[in-house]
Amino acid sequence: MSDGTKDKSIFIGAGVVFKGSIHAPNQAIISGTVEGELVARDVLIGASGVVSGTTDADFIDVKGELNQAVTSKKVLIVRTTGKVTGDVTYGELEIERGGKIKGNMKQV
Repeated sequence: MSDGTKDKSIFIGAGVVFKGSIHAPNQAIISGTVEGELVARDVLIGASGVVSGTTDADFIDVKGELNQAVTSKKVLIVRTTGKVTGDVTYGELEIERGGKIKGNMKQV
């Protein structure tokens, strides 16, 4: 029996370009491109994923690119292939060797 959590998530596949606002109550998994506002509980940016705009979540895991205004209330993880550029607000921060962050940083 499903508790409905999978129904409240979104997946943007590789090669897909989405322009606009996304508000997902649970997870947003991005392997394509998002231009605009992205709000979710958990945001997972795949190695081919690119998000440009405002991103707001409790937990963000970046293997691709995240640009502009980023707010991760609890944990921001930048993986080896990850790149974060812009104004970054975070609760806790983890950067793997090779991961990159460029911009203004502020802890919550």
